[in-house]
Amino acid sequence: QVQLVESGGGLVQAGGSLRLSCTASGRSISSCFMGWFRQAPGKRHEFVAAVTWDGVSTYYTEPAAGRFTISRDNAKNTVYLQMNSLQPEDTATYYCAAGDDRLVPPTKSDKTWYHYWGQGTQVTVSS
Repeated sequence: QVQLVESGGGLVQAGGSLRLSCTASGRSISSCFMGWFRQAPGKRHEFVAAVTWDGVSTYYTEPAAGRFTISRDNAKNTVYLQMNSLQPEDTATYYCAAGDDRLVPPTKSDKTWYHYWGQGTQVTVSS
């Protein structure tokens, strides 16, 4: 079993930055494909970014590309999401999720490829 805990959310003004962290316990996630999703009130879960187990390959949804950066520190069993140039439309609860060992999902945004989820951290961007 993997337990994921997100942190780093908060209230920020438009144009500001936040760094989210997702720390795992229970087992190492060093071989897991990891992703970040978000859910705004009244909306469905939306894929944000993902990273391979070795950190070499990263994937972003179009709204995140160029503003967000996903990274990981396997020694700390932690995945990060650096978010810059935040806008009010980025307001959501952000979740990290762990996928399979050494498997890149054919559809990174498909939630069924992720087996462990955190409880989420709230990000609120004011205009």
